[in-house]
Amino acid sequence: MTPSYPQIKDLVLIGGGHTHALVLRMWGMDPLAGARLTVINPDPVAPYSGMLPGMIAGHYRREDLMLDLVRLCRFAGARLILDRAIGLDPRTRQVWLAGRAPLAYDLASVDVGITSDLPDLPGADHAVSAKPLAAYAAAWEAFLARGLTFPRVVILGAGLGGVELALASAHRLRTLGSSPQITLIDRATALLPGLGSSARRKVLARLAADGIALRTGAVVAAIGPEKVTLAGGEEIGSDFTLTVAGARPHDWLAETGLETERGFLVTDDRLRTSDPSVFAAGDCATIRGAARPKAGVFAVRAAPVLHANLRAALAGKTLRRFRPQSDYLKLVALGAQEAVADKWGLSLAGGRIWRLKDRIDRQFIEKVADLPAMPRPAAPAPAVEGLARHLAQRPLCGGCGAKLGSEILGAALSGLPAPTRPEVLSGPGDDAAVLALPGGDVQVMTTDHLRAFTADPRLMARLTALHALGDVWAMGATPQVALAQVVLPPLGPSLQQRMLDEIMSEAAATFRAAGADVVGGHSTEGAELTVGFTVTGTARRVIGKGGARPGDALILTKPLGSGTILAAEMALARLHGRMLGEIWAACIDQMSRAQGSAAAILAPEAHAMTDVTGFGLAGHLLEMLETSGTCATIRLSAVPLMSGALDLAQAGYGSSLQPANLAAVSWRMTAPDDPRTLLLTDPQTAGGLLVAMSSARAEAILADLRRAGHDAALIGEVQAGSPHLTVTA
Repeated sequence: MTPSYPQIKDLVLIGGGHTHALVLRMWGMDPLAGARLTVINPDPVAPYSGMLPGMIAGHYRREDLMLDLVRLCRFAGARLILDRAIGLDPRTRQVWLAGRAPLAYDLASVDVGITSDLPDLPGADHAVSAKPLAAYAAAWEAFLARGLTFPRVVILGAGLGGVELALASAHRLRTLGSSPQITLIDRATALLPGLGSSARRKVLARLAADGIALRTGAVVAAIGPEKVTLAGGEEIGSDFTLTVAGARPHDWLAETGLETERGFLVTDDRLRTSDPSVFAAGDCATIRGAARPKAGVFAVRAAPVLHANLRAALAGKTLRRFRPQSDYLKLVALGAQEAVADKWGLSLAGGRIWRLKDRIDRQFIEKVADLPAMPRPAAPAPAVEGLARHLAQRPLCGGCGAKLGSEILGAALSGLPAPTRPEVLSGPGDDAAVLALPGGDVQVMTTDHLRAFTADPRLMARLTALHALGDVWAMGATPQVALAQVVLPPLGPSLQQRMLDEIMSEAAATFRAAGADVVGGHSTEGAELTVGFTVTGTARRVIGKGGARPGDALILTKPLGSGTILAAEMALARLHGRMLGEIWAACIDQMSRAQGSAAAILAPEAHAMTDVTGFGLAGHLLEMLETSGTCATIRLSAVPLMSGALDLAQAGYGSSLQPANLAAVSWRMTAPDDPRTLLLTDPQTAGGLLVAMSSARAEAILADLRRAGHDAALIGEVQAGSPHLTVTA
């Protein structure tokens, strides 16, 4: 995560389009010293639109056509901000975002594609838009699951995209044994003007052969749950209405003050907009004097030039020209595994053309998915004995995965002298120190800091704050004040201010939401980003790790797996049938859920409580059992896991701390040979609360937690006996 040289300029890529995806891969192969790279995109993955008809036809899985921006950003050393750009101010050089404060840039590039709204018609909510892909894909699969014998599909928009999706829909439905009735509607009278006459005839012939009705020169007046009404009053039955028409540029582009044409950003032949600090590429832009159709081939061809020119602009060098070709090979999918090729007025059709298209599409996806592994450091020669073995261990993780193992920590703390001040009620060993206050209340005090596992300092600040608050909440206390400890990586002065501003503003907001104030702190410069907080809280009574009673129920408020997922993301993992970026984003979402409301529900009921963090569920539960003088049984089937965590663990991914955690508990734990057992020692960052409470109240409290939005589970029971953890399947 730490660059070799101080970063002094911010390059921000707005959008995860095809051009930017290729720029990210090229940047990762040869990063520019001194530049901090940021990518803004609403989703962790982006679709490759050329394969969408194949997915609808059933030839591809959804995962086959997705670009994993999380993996690409890790490879490129870029921070990924999962948010939607809603504006850009060239005067202040800021990008406006939907969900967070404006982001500063020194150089920006826009590749946000086009948007497709539902038509402004009565009943438009009964239709599905082809964009965004996720909603379309889910609606399509739900429609297929209905298993209609004579399904009626109406597609609004008979351009090339609409035609391909009509043919794909027909093929898929017939494959499933249905007899579809598909209608294409378009207000234009000329169909597919961008194709040569020979290719157009072949496509029209296939539409006719598949029984797809064409209604050109038709205006839609309304959309109903089971019909589409035309302007003249004619009704066309529809069980699934798809709109492909209405593709247009994002509204905010025209509000930037940059030169636009029909809402698209205008660039010169070097891909610069009217402001030299902003570049643009892909479907959201048009080149002055060289406008081309909105086709992926131009976005792909522009990538090397954009990459070179962004580097040149940052380095003060000469920019290259982009000369898009006047014509390009159009490959039109025909539903079944056949396609039409069109170029220079010539056309070919058949299975060989489909295989050509399939090969081109898969090669593009593989190009951005096949990311060379970064070499691991090797021991020099000569070196002390054991260095090579030490370097061969798992790479050091971030978050709580960078914590020292419990055996090392315990040995170091064992020599610490006992507290002598009368107001100190507890020392090392619990989640927080406890101090007596006048009037009978107590104050708890804890500290936590985390090695960065994401290049986004604002996200890092929020997760570290929630992680630190976990100790206060686990003691049943109300958060009071926090002091920040921040180590910034090597940066230029402007980036130092930007990063510290992001950290402190996010920390203030997170602590304020928990009822606490940030009252100061300390900052310094070091080798890498580290964020920490010292937090105090107050309580009438504290809830410690001791106190668990035989018969108590054990409730966990968050699923496990963050350590494994963060380690896999760091290692650029690839999973068959899964997108690592989506697994990572779901993990971050879980980690970002504050546990204050869970603590408020649990504190009046808790006999013992702790938060599950670096030592994993097994380690922290055994701490509770040792302090309480009890044993426990938990069921693997009841322990909630984050999506993808088990698959990644089975594939061999895991935190650098997990082996030490396992060694620390293995002699006190009896568990089946089951891959889920590995996740019991997975270190958690911003993990959930673990509580021992009366079993008679467990189900009611569990229901309260779930109503409050917590993915809580009853995972086992406390029993009488010497401290030991028994795990059953």
